[in-house]
Amino acid sequence: MPNYQKYPDEQLATLLKQGEQAAFTEIYNRYWKNLLAIAWNHSKDKAVSKDIVHEVFMSLWERRDLLDIQNLPAFLASAVKLSVYHYYQKEQRREALAKKNFEYVDLVNDEEYLDARFLKEYINRMVDELPKKCRLVFLYSREAGMKNSEIAEQMQISEKGVEANLTRALKIIRGGLKKHGMYIWLAVHIYKLF
Repeated sequence: MPNYQKYPDEQLATLLKQGEQAAFTEIYNRYWKNLLAIAWNHSKDKAVSKDIVHEVFMSLWERRDLLDIQNLPAFLASAVKLSVYHYYQKEQRREALAKKNFEYVDLVNDEEYLDARFLKEYINRMVDELPKKCRLVFLYSREAGMKNSEIAEQMQISEKGVEANLTRALKIIRGGLKKHGMYIWLAVHIYKLF
């Protein structure tokens, strides 16, 4: 049996893509502590951090044949950061929805409210389909309200890179809305989303 501990990351990524479970185990053993530290650094919650790292590795195994990993540590670190962000985004949505439902039960039947929710969900689906770096920049900017300089520091890219990814994300989303005849409605009714 090969000694996977001596294999470089590139070779482990190739073997992972081929479904080699021992290569996956070595990747896990090599990186789980670092990923747990990254998750904890961003969440400050031990249980959440463990769950996120576990889910990142489950996703890595489940999607192994679809992934083309060039830099294994960077890929895993980005996946953890994105998962932390998604976790807290879901938590904020749950809290906001619970608060709205508690305070504004009458709005459930309001047509405008339902249209806005539908459109927001439609946009969220488009955002989920953006390329990973583009999606992360968009979420940091629009959902977390971070400045370009903060995003650049967080993602370790240039501010120009942040601007380029943000421009690309907005272009894709606007294109999707135009394609489905929602762009004008969006501009008139819920300009605040952008």
